[in-house]
Amino acid sequence: MAANQHERPVSIVIAAMGGEGGGVLTTWLVSAARKANLPVQATSVPGVAQRTGATTYYVEIVPKTYEELGDREPVMDLYPGPGDIDLMISTELLETGRALEKGFISPVRTTLIGSTHRVYTLAEKMAMGDARYDGDKILEAARQMAKRAILFDIERAARDTGSIMNAVILGAIAASDLMPISAEDFEQGIKDEGKAVESNLAGFRAGLAYARGEIVEMHPKPGAGRSTFRPEKSTEEFKARIERDYPATVHPVVMEGCGRVFDFQDAKYARLYLDRLDTIRAIDEGRGADGPAGGDFKLTNEVGRHLALRMTFEDIMRVAQLKTRASRFERVRGEVEAKPDQLVRVTEHFKPGPYELASVLPRGLGRRVAGWADKNPSKARKWHFGMHIRTDTVWGYTRVRMMAGMRKLRRIGYRYAEEQDLIEEWLDLVRDAAGIDRDFALEVAECARLIKGYSDTHKRGVGNYRKIVDSLIRPAIAAGKPVPAEVAKVRTAALADPEGESLSQALASLAEPDKPVSKSGASTQTKGEAAGDITAAAE
Repeated sequence: MAANQHERPVSIVIAAMGGEGGGVLTTWLVSAARKANLPVQATSVPGVAQRTGATTYYVEIVPKTYEELGDREPVMDLYPGPGDIDLMISTELLETGRALEKGFISPVRTTLIGSTHRVYTLAEKMAMGDARYDGDKILEAARQMAKRAILFDIERAARDTGSIMNAVILGAIAASDLMPISAEDFEQGIKDEGKAVESNLAGFRAGLAYARGEIVEMHPKPGAGRSTFRPEKSTEEFKARIERDYPATVHPVVMEGCGRVFDFQDAKYARLYLDRLDTIRAIDEGRGADGPAGGDFKLTNEVGRHLALRMTFEDIMRVAQLKTRASRFERVRGEVEAKPDQLVRVTEHFKPGPYELASVLPRGLGRRVAGWADKNPSKARKWHFGMHIRTDTVWGYTRVRMMAGMRKLRRIGYRYAEEQDLIEEWLDLVRDAAGIDRDFALEVAECARLIKGYSDTHKRGVGNYRKIVDSLIRPAIAAGKPVPAEVAKVRTAALADPEGESLSQALASLAEPDKPVSKSGASTQTKGEAAGDITAAAE
């Protein structure tokens, strides 16, 4: 315990999402205090759900034993008060932000133990654009506002040690030097409980090491230390081609992109990816190191990233492919903390409709089905049917794997043909814009972000994309006039709402510059502009 600690209770707030075991951590703290004969009290305020409100646990521990207090029973608070917290624990970065907002973290008093990993909120996931909160701002504020900040990826530390987050956090608490409870006493508490002792002890010791600075967390650059390429002859061909033809600055993105495309379809499709990207690389090479771009190959990097995402569009085959991967089942088991001898029941939910059916039909037939759905939206909605398939069973897994195997027939499908046409159109626009101005070309390339998902989401995205292309980009290219700021403005507006009202207002404001635009049409891009960064793509 710190030398200047006085007799008032040590106040501890634990902010944990549902299922993270904040209650277990609270129990460990209370048990350790009782074994040390220290007065302790714990209360909790439940949250609403896993991502709309954390459960807050409040613990007070008097740092003197009952003998030292003359067997007097101290009176302790039931709820935390802003500015009165000695130890703030948050199991996820956004929870740290909430603690800052509530005033629980004080530069005079509070030691902060927080995880730097993110679990995205529903609002962040549902936005058409990149609605992620800026984690760097939260980290910077946390370091400034806390008396001492112990910040590291607690989730990764738990995963690396085969433990749970609670054990890692307990180790960090033991290293905080705020309570008269030794690390050995905490370890003994884990042993006495008798549950997953070895893994919990490993996690506890990792938390100790991180908090004491014995382990310095490294933050690799995107793409570093991993590659989508497998040790197969065909992928070695692509790797050699990329290393030969592309500058080292774009290798992480281009290699990841090529590997993603190869995984999505086959080697022929991966060659098409590189063939398409070669035309953009030639534009960057044509500028040279002395050109306006300084030879930075930024256009190649950005087009390579978006091209890989566009070529690996979401369809029923792709979804089935990702849902039946061994790595996904391993992740699911890890998330529910299943033991090796425990069975985990996994039920997949599908709800295909006319557009999903059209996507796998031959182009002509698929176009007719999609056209019928466009003309009869109310009837089309009635043709959506739910499918609940248990992939933990042999029959259920086989059904979903059969869906994934249909990707061999993808090239004859309506969706595939439509996507290739859109991709070629987009690349033509990027090349034409690059002939006028590089910044203009970069903004046109970013318009690929508008087209994503499937069904209604995909339809809306394509509609917004075509509206921007027809009303702004094509006229600008025809006039030889670069309009990068205008493209960025309308693209951001298109991502601001799913109904397209902000986009219409933004386009109207360009046509009539003096006409004010409502606030709903204004939006700014967050730091995570590259939400679809392929170096962080799912499996």
